[in-house]
Amino acid sequence: MEFVNKTVVITGGSKGIGAACTKLFLEEGANIAILDTETPENRTEHARLIFQYCNITIEEQVKTSLKKINDNFGRIDILINNAGIQRYGAVSETSSEVWDEVMNCNLKSAYLCAHYALPYIQQQEKGVIINISSVQAFHCQKNVAAYATSKTALLGLTRSIAVDYAPYIRCVAVCPGTIDTPMLSNAIAGSADPAAMLKECEDMHLVQRIGLPSEVAELIKYLCSDKAGFITGSAIRIDGGLGITINGSKK
Repeated sequence: MEFVNKTVVITGGSKGIGAACTKLFLEEGANIAILDTETPENRTEHARLIFQYCNITIEEQVKTSLKKINDNFGRIDILINNAGIQRYGAVSETSSEVWDEVMNCNLKSAYLCAHYALPYIQQQEKGVIINISSVQAFHCQKNVAAYATSKTALLGLTRSIAVDYAPYIRCVAVCPGTIDTPMLSNAIAGSADPAAMLKECEDMHLVQRIGLPSEVAELIKYLCSDKAGFITGSAIRIDGGLGITINGSKK
């Protein structure tokens, strides 16, 4: 089991994709540290699992939390920058406060966690950083100015880390399509017709369904493994074929 005795830090690991990663890496024998402000769904006690309350947009909390994790497990090998938020609005409708909120959570937090995790990862002379971006780094729906910008910027951060810390540390961006997470559930619940919105989300994908957090977690596990040792700096889409079709004549 490749991940036995390795330490995986997961931001936003309490629910959604982060929770699926927590479950999967725990099954693979890794030590898991969750950085979150919300306690995990169905929280269970485990000797290889710690929950560290941390607002990942606040530098001192990130610095202190990562030191505690390293002190507890003796090492950090993998960082999964998963935490993120979605706010809706075109540029003219997005206040500077909302813009900063999205950028801080989706982008600055990834920088802060990488900044303070990298010295610990470097001590192992091998490691992986995964940044959870989005298919909206390539395609954009309406009224997601801040979100699409933050997720696109993560691709640049990914490339920069991959270049600067090669060859021993790899960095990869994972770009999901629509995934069955609490973020999606909240967006659907707030719509005028939740059933119609869910059907629209399903129909946008060539596979005619939305993705599962466990499917994204499996991809992340592979990317963190030695089997993916030739992958770095890339943006890997797991989106059910979202956005690759062109509407028009069937002739």
